[in-house]
Amino acid sequence: MHAIATHLHRYRLWPTLPMLLCVVLYLTACARHAKPPSVAPRPPAPIQPLPPVAQPALPAIQFTVQVGAFSTSARAAAYADHLQAAGVDAYYFIDVDQLYKVRLERFDNREAALALGLELQTRALIDAFFIVHPQPEQALPDPPLALGESIVRTAHRFIGTAYRWGGTSAEKGFDCSGLTMTVYRLNGLELPRTALQQYRAGTPVAKEARRPGDLVFFATESARRISHVGIYSGQGQFIHAPSRGNAIRSASLDNSYFASRYKGARRYF
Repeated sequence: MHAIATHLHRYRLWPTLPMLLCVVLYLTACARHAKPPSVAPRPPAPIQPLPPVAQPALPAIQFTVQVGAFSTSARAAAYADHLQAAGVDAYYFIDVDQLYKVRLERFDNREAALALGLELQTRALIDAFFIVHPQPEQALPDPPLALGESIVRTAHRFIGTAYRWGGTSAEKGFDCSGLTMTVYRLNGLELPRTALQQYRAGTPVAKEARRPGDLVFFATESARRISHVGIYSGQGQFIHAPSRGNAIRSASLDNSYFASRYKGARRYF
């Protein structure tokens, strides 16, 4: 401002009061619109990774009682039915020696299993019995993969068998969730009883991430209700107990019937 006044005085151009006010307003406007000093933008906050989804842990079966060795599934089923009628949780299966056997209850320790076996002998419900510790058939470096492969091998033994879970009448045919539960029990895992309960108990698995031993679910009775389950065996195949009058078999997930009713896969280990 002083420099402007000196310039005007040198050329004897003394400003009038209105002119001086205009100069002041001009300088004030320039100062107001001057660019602020540049400030470096803040770096974006690092993205926090989502916590991993916890795998549900099924209860492990430590010990169980095993009885019988039958040449046919019908005889094993009748024996399981007899024990069920006496209030014992019994189910039958086909063993690696191709004989049908029956297992009873689940226990946390060997003593409790032994006590049940002796009690049932006293009641003349069973003869000889064994205390067994269910576990995968083969140990591999990766325990989850080993367990999945063992589950598939166990399920393969049932193919062609007129399977029905202990306590289900022959007239009602096969029980898909009874098959999956029995196969998991034979590998030391306590799976819930019904297909819907099994569906809710597992971790969802995308189609491209399915592994042998996962369970696959379908809505065969209505558009939404989970009503059928099978054991994924790899390469788009699964093992299941299809319906009454049909033996346990392997099927393709690409089959139009199953593809249109597919509701997802679940993992438990």
